[in-house]
Amino acid sequence: MEKKELIKGTSYMNKKNKNTEDVKDQVEEVLDATIEETETKTETENVDVETQLKNDLEKEKDKFLRLFAEFENYKKRTSRERIELFKTASQDVLQSMLPVIDDFDRAMKEIEKSDDKDLIKGVELIHNKLKETLKSKGLVEVEVNAGDSFNADDHEAITQIPAPSDELKGKIVDVIEKGYKLGDKVIRFPKVVTGQ
Repeated sequence: MEKKELIKGTSYMNKKNKNTEDVKDQVEEVLDATIEETETKTETENVDVETQLKNDLEKEKDKFLRLFAEFENYKKRTSRERIELFKTASQDVLQSMLPVIDDFDRAMKEIEKSDDKDLIKGVELIHNKLKETLKSKGLVEVEVNAGDSFNADDHEAITQIPAPSDELKGKIVDVIEKGYKLGDKVIRFPKVVTGQ
């Protein structure tokens, strides 16, 4: 009987060992699967975190570049505005001087009729000095002569008269008042009479 019990016990032990080994194998499989799943999850999370960080970095780089470009545009714009302000800062003073220049030009025409050479020479010197000073400040006379083509963008027509000849039809017959520019900006258009 002892033999039978021993065989039964051995058989039971074999079954128990087999069951233990099966359980052990199952636990190892579950653990392996869990470890693989965890590693995969970790890799996926690392990839997701890395991708997210790359995306965030790209967004920040884009924001920085846009901000930098905007700042550069601002600097250029303010620089242009400052230069423009310096060019036209004296515009009001120069515009108020234009009637004085016109009067001086008319006076020169009358003085030239005089016989006093020294008077003519003295006034011419003053006239030239005034014109050169204003020119150094950026004031330039707009060149217009009788016989030039009339352009409404560049001239101000005061009146139209019958053209003295066919060649002057639609052209400037006489210049009433000179025009002036300050830099590239016209501050007074020349006033002209046109032929029709």
